[in-house]
Amino acid sequence: MLFEITHRTRYHYSLPVSLEPFTLRLRPRSDATQSVRDFRLNITPQPNGISHCIGLDGNNTTTIWFDGPHENLLFEVHAQIETHYPDPFNFIITYPDALTLPLAYPSDLIPALTPYLIRDEDSPQVHALAQELMHTVDHRTIPFLTLLSAQIYQRFEYLLREHGDPWTPAETMNRGQGSCRDVAMLFIDVCRKVGIAARFVSGYCIGDKVADSHMHAWAEVYLPGAGWRGFDPSLGLSVSEDHITVAAGRHPLDAAPTHGHFRGLAASSMEVEIQIIRVDKS
Repeated sequence: MLFEITHRTRYHYSLPVSLEPFTLRLRPRSDATQSVRDFRLNITPQPNGISHCIGLDGNNTTTIWFDGPHENLLFEVHAQIETHYPDPFNFIITYPDALTLPLAYPSDLIPALTPYLIRDEDSPQVHALAQELMHTVDHRTIPFLTLLSAQIYQRFEYLLREHGDPWTPAETMNRGQGSCRDVAMLFIDVCRKVGIAARFVSGYCIGDKVADSHMHAWAEVYLPGAGWRGFDPSLGLSVSEDHITVAAGRHPLDAAPTHGHFRGLAASSMEVEIQIIRVDKS
């Protein structure tokens, strides 16, 4: 499928401020699942310097810096992306011990995957959910992942929260609701609880009324032979060609589309505008 994306992020400051260097992760990934046909990034005011690199998780990362005081800052992206992911289950697991839970990775993968197995806290509610679902699927890995995504979708009320850090998995469990980033972190924590390496993903999702006008978040898990595979618990689905990945990381901040600070006594505000159009390739 082919999509055109326009994404504008505006920062406004009540007084002129000095802008510290900004980190941008706005260029979508280009790999076997999706191709970037066109990408244009416009920045106002014109930065004094700009640097492009590949981040730790393979994200396309841009660092920009400015001279002088400014009251406004605009990032405008125009992109055309083609997805190639019609069947999210077109894979095999090549390591037998990864077929059942708790999952055991081969020793040569453990050093690279350890950061994606670390949990920030332990929660009795998360433990209970993990044990319940493992028992339901007889400790089988793929049925566990699909059931976990579906159960979070069914049990938790979707909540649009445009700003703020993700809630902890325990807080999401206690509230019984959460935004896409909140339930993504819950999915990730349950996976890590049973030994599945998992990471946070930011991007776009087409076909959901809320996600069509906002950045979306979901999770990826690492399976030997299959690599990183996406699951979207806010929709109860496996990730396919309606999802466009922009960035991924162990922590949500590692996948944030924009991140930066300013020096000054001003109040700040941010507005985001996203438009996604499905293009007929014929």
